[in-house]
Amino acid sequence: QAHAKVWHLYNDHFRPAQRGKVSIALSSHWIKPQHMTEKNIKECQKSLDFVLGWFAKPIFIDGDYPLSMRSNLSSLLPEFSEAEKKYIKGTADFFALSFGATLSFQLLDSHMKFQQLESISLRQLLYWINSEYNNPRIFIVENSWFVSGTTKKDDAKYIYYLKKFIMETLKEFFVSCINSCFPYLNAYVQNIRIYIWEGKYYAIGISLKKNIRLKECILKRNIGNFPSCPYTNFIFVDTTPAQFLDSSVYVWDVYQTKKLIKVDGVYASKRKHHCVDFAAIRLQISLLQEMHVTHFHFSLKWSLILPLGNLSLINHTLVHYYQCFASELLRVNITPVVSLWQPMIENQELPVSLAKYGAWENTETVQAFVEYARFCFTSLGDHVKFWITMNEPSVKNLTYTAGHNLLKAHAKVWHLYDKEFRRPQKGKISIALQADWVEPACPFSRNDQEVADRILEFDIGWLAEPIFGNGDYPEVMRAWLHRINSVDLYNFHLPYFSEDEKKLIRGSFDFFALSHYTTTLVGSEKEDAVKYDHYLEVQMINDITWLHSPSRAAVVPWGLRKLLKWVKSKYGNVPVYVMANGIDDDQNMVHDKLRVYYIQNYINEALKAYTLDDVNLQGYFVYSFNDKTAPKYGLYSYVANKYEPKPSLKHYREIIGNNGFPGPETPELLCPEEVASCPECHFFRTRKSLLAFISFIFVAFIVTIFFITYYSKRVERRYK
Repeated sequence: QAHAKVWHLYNDHFRPAQRGKVSIALSSHWIKPQHMTEKNIKECQKSLDFVLGWFAKPIFIDGDYPLSMRSNLSSLLPEFSEAEKKYIKGTADFFALSFGATLSFQLLDSHMKFQQLESISLRQLLYWINSEYNNPRIFIVENSWFVSGTTKKDDAKYIYYLKKFIMETLKEFFVSCINSCFPYLNAYVQNIRIYIWEGKYYAIGISLKKNIRLKECILKRNIGNFPSCPYTNFIFVDTTPAQFLDSSVYVWDVYQTKKLIKVDGVYASKRKHHCVDFAAIRLQISLLQEMHVTHFHFSLKWSLILPLGNLSLINHTLVHYYQCFASELLRVNITPVVSLWQPMIENQELPVSLAKYGAWENTETVQAFVEYARFCFTSLGDHVKFWITMNEPSVKNLTYTAGHNLLKAHAKVWHLYDKEFRRPQKGKISIALQADWVEPACPFSRNDQEVADRILEFDIGWLAEPIFGNGDYPEVMRAWLHRINSVDLYNFHLPYFSEDEKKLIRGSFDFFALSHYTTTLVGSEKEDAVKYDHYLEVQMINDITWLHSPSRAAVVPWGLRKLLKWVKSKYGNVPVYVMANGIDDDQNMVHDKLRVYYIQNYINEALKAYTLDDVNLQGYFVYSFNDKTAPKYGLYSYVANKYEPKPSLKHYREIIGNNGFPGPETPELLCPEEVASCPECHFFRTRKSLLAFISFIFVAFIVTIFFITYYSKRVERRYK
């Protein structure tokens, strides 16, 4: 009643002269049902009625309290007379909303939630207000969230809450056409809340934090245009671990586990194998042909090829499988790209004898890897011209000694190939590094930028700088380890290379191969102890406006472009291959829409890096081929021993067919038609030597008959 009287006072005596507006500011939370049942949905409505509708419905609708309140509170809730209802109804020129941590959530009585789940979705609240109160003009007078009490100036976490709220307001404004106003695109932040009045934006408080130039951030966000010209020398490829033939004998437990149980010590009889024996190869080849890829990347199993770690025991069946697989890929014009070693969770895929005695901590593993590589080059080099020494060695699981030996092993293998195999096989070889982008959480903070640079050097530069740079570890690494070791809390030893070792390692590459999946935000100020790395003094921060996969991997396409530009600026115009780029999906969903979005936008950012930033990008591998070898990452699902293409496969195939993203003015590309495979042709192609010999005999026979006939006729004429 007090509000209504003040509104009428202003309306009757001051509005004609002052031409202003007046309303009441209401605070509200948002609530979502625990389960999508009719009962829970009604409880959510009741929660909003008790918190927001208590005051909003009398003012904006009919002058009376919500029905749910009157039904539940009965005599406890006063009643308005008809005159009072008429007096209160419509006493607002706009809907003033407060949506913040304290009023909307912290001070909210738990009983007001009615056993439902609170949410910070401002967009859904705006939509509800718009629908419930007849499309009022909404003015968000307060919006904020908590920050840590220890935060000083670089309140990056707060920035991303404000970014989320602004984006949700803009989405609701443009999508649902609500009447709303967001008044703090150029505001100051003080402690928890922003204090703003209409007109000028003042900040009240003593310790002001940084001016959050949110509008500038939004405008600077790189959305770009699709390049109008497609690649001319760009390859679209696929990557997955390869399957192999297992000679073990299994028993099917049909009564209990319903699984195959391996019979130890029993193996199938040995006989000479032929490529047609490997049914899995024919299936994989046919699926790859459907994708229209030009290259296919797979990793060899070191631990299975040489079980003892040396040439005393060789799995010839598996080697023959790889030979057949590579040759069949070539037969259908798909170039095999082969990694000699890819670390996995279990014993890093090293032979047991090497894993048992220190793995990469032991220098003997270096020489063992060189001998293994020599065997692979000899056995597969006729079919493979694109080699990766080590695929995605995880720096997070490496000790500094192990990384030291790993670098020497790579360099020795590269020089081995360069000296003994490059000329006859005419191939190329390098190492593939995992390289996720790291972005400073606060773009205006020098401290956050220093943290991001440090993480990039530890995550990528650790292995990249010795090979692609000066032959030694990054100076940032040595300086940081010296600093933390000096305070006696840590004792990390980063080994030194001799001058000969530096010379051996530096330049041991033919291209820069990297795997990229996501982007991480990092800050310098400690906000969350769970996500704080004391070793590197870095705070991991989550941008709640980003799309995330079921495994919580952030979808940040522009991170790939920034990474590619960083590689170029740091290591020059080296040829670059993105060896793996992919996202997991929800296997319960029929359509993998997130992957469609992911592939579309990540490839577009790669195109921007190629065309706009002049990055020497040579190829892009999507990850992964199928769900059987990489669960949740595949372009093919694998259910009940059957492969089914996902919608993302069709989308990826269209991108390959267009060779990128042609603009509307781009003329249609005239690509050569793929030659259909011909089983009869394969019979003649695989017996070229025999056919050549038969042809020679046939020609010799014809020539002989000709000369015999010719000379016979001459003799007959002489005696006539």
